[in-house]
Amino acid sequence: MEQAIQQTNIRKGLTKLVIPIFIETLLIMMLGAVDTIMLSQYSDESVAAVGVVNQIVMFAFLIFEVINIGTSVLCSQYLGAGLKNKMVQVVGVALLLNLVVGVLVSAILHYGAATLLGWMGLRPELLKYGIGYMEIVGAFAFFQAISLTISASLRSANKAIYPMLVTVLVNVMNIIGNYSLIFGKFGFPALGAEGAAISTSVARGVSMVVLFVILFKKHIPSFPLALFRPFPWKELKNLLKVGLPSAGENMSYSFSQVVITYLINILGNDSLATRTYTVNTTMFVYLFAIAMAQGGAISIGHLVGQKKIRAAYLLGKYVMRLSILVSLILSCIWAIFGHTIFSLLTKNENIIRLGVTILIVDVIVEIGRAVNIYATNALRSAGDVNFPFYVGLVVQWTVSVGLSYLLGIHWGWGLVGMWCAFLLDENIRAFIFVKRWNSLKWAKMGFVK
Repeated sequence: MEQAIQQTNIRKGLTKLVIPIFIETLLIMMLGAVDTIMLSQYSDESVAAVGVVNQIVMFAFLIFEVINIGTSVLCSQYLGAGLKNKMVQVVGVALLLNLVVGVLVSAILHYGAATLLGWMGLRPELLKYGIGYMEIVGAFAFFQAISLTISASLRSANKAIYPMLVTVLVNVMNIIGNYSLIFGKFGFPALGAEGAAISTSVARGVSMVVLFVILFKKHIPSFPLALFRPFPWKELKNLLKVGLPSAGENMSYSFSQVVITYLINILGNDSLATRTYTVNTTMFVYLFAIAMAQGGAISIGHLVGQKKIRAAYLLGKYVMRLSILVSLILSCIWAIFGHTIFSLLTKNENIIRLGVTILIVDVIVEIGRAVNIYATNALRSAGDVNFPFYVGLVVQWTVSVGLSYLLGIHWGWGLVGMWCAFLLDENIRAFIFVKRWNSLKWAKMGFVK
């Protein structure tokens, strides 16, 4: 009876985390969509240029995730174990490190804008939009580095509501800023892509300042110098121990997607367009799985810190089952209404037919994806950080990339063949990760001794 009550309380705590994380993630997705829609009213060239710049900027943000993933895992376990001073040390070191890295990345993006966009093959008519946008957004990338670190710390302390509210503020500011500076409203000049860059940078700056205020008022009132003398090298080592393989897995996935996009480009414009539409619509299928996985990882980290391994194991199974169920229901709805969805996006009958077929195959893809999103987060939160990296590195490149070429290009199955490769990749990794979770080998890998 007592165990059942405890599990109920843990699930209630999980719900309080998942709902704000879900809303925040949805708003972040919508933020990119708003930028694209508003710039599309200005010019197609500006949309194309900003799209390329954002690929570079998003990849740069993965560097910040090295520290942020480590911050979330370590803070969750230390808070669970009641080691508040160690948690303060982790946050302090993480903020310092991401500030240094953020300023360095900002300098590279700002001063190397023309060079980087030239390497991306951006045509001269697009460079005028791309360089101006990247110089501004890049110069203030360190705002995002700091904000992500503070958000990770707040979530680990069950204060996910605050990053969500700040994201709402950022969305409102960005919409008003875009409208004013892209089109020249309220007495402002019409700056186009550069206006969008200024709006985005100001919104991120305000976000950072507000998050700092929340951090000091609601979470960590101060960073006593005594906790950092001598410098806590052990916590820095632990941050990198968690963050490097975790971010490495994300980077490996990003690189594999670049290669796959290159292969799809060989198939022609219709296949490339279908892939773009499908990726942007199916994001909303696994959005719930992302929120469940992030919330679940924080709760599992707390339980591992408290040495409640059985409770952590059962919570992981619950998160996995619920993520699969919701993803399966949503992907089936997407498949049933596939023709309607694609008809709203394009008039090209070939793309519509291909897209409908892809959404049917994607139903099985989403089952595996839901498990993988949950498992990588859960295993990291328990301290098992290397296993997801090795599995991702091997399976993504051999199955997802290798079979995409074999099925899609060599055997001529086209985009449907490539989606079959994605289906195998996601579900093979899912099978491996479920076995790993059930083995309980992760139970001895926590950072609280």
